[in-house]
Amino acid sequence: MDGATVHILEDNASTRGALTRGLTEESYQVESFASGAALLARLQSSVPDVLIIDIGLPDADGRDVCSAVRARGLQTPILFLTARGPESAVSAFAAGGDDYVTKPFEFDELVARLAALVRRSGTSAAEPHTTGLRLDPTEFTVSSDGHCISLSATEFRLLACLFASRGSLVRRRDLFRAAWPLGGIVQQNTLDVFMARVRRKLTELPEPCLITTVRGVGYRLS
Repeated sequence: MDGATVHILEDNASTRGALTRGLTEESYQVESFASGAALLARLQSSVPDVLIIDIGLPDADGRDVCSAVRARGLQTPILFLTARGPESAVSAFAAGGDDYVTKPFEFDELVARLAALVRRSGTSAAEPHTTGLRLDPTEFTVSSDGHCISLSATEFRLLACLFASRGSLVRRRDLFRAAWPLGGIVQQNTLDVFMARVRRKLTELPEPCLITTVRGVGYRLS
């Protein structure tokens, strides 16, 4: 896909190097990163046409990195790499991913899937989200104007899901899928308990951020 830009997040140096060389030969403009923190820092100034994200990373779960990307309002297509079973693919889609390939993979298949994502989305990269609120999947925190609040992994995933659709209603089933992606048995009121905790934590931040309840249906972040 001539001229399209791709950012690769892969901690394995051999795989990262092979992907960088191969995709460069396919006429992609490639940047690669070994950690979720490095990729997220780069996205503050440069958003590619497509992202490749490995699920298993040294500093974060790739699915949480994806959630943080979506929380910034970026709709850049994301292709996951996974060495795990089908359940990881299901949770990758719940986090906001668009496609995946399973390791070990055929390079030609990856190229074909990547090209399809670029074609469907167009080749013009979105602008970075300028909100002062930031989610960090490496530390499970939300921050604003120098204030940083710690979250549990579940609180982080719920908040990221709400941020990704800020201003719109997010249904309860989608919040369950985002926060408990592997099919665990969770009581209905468990979601409400966690949302109450997230609400309390958000009041500690200087930037106004309100979660409203649509009873029996879902939640909205404004």
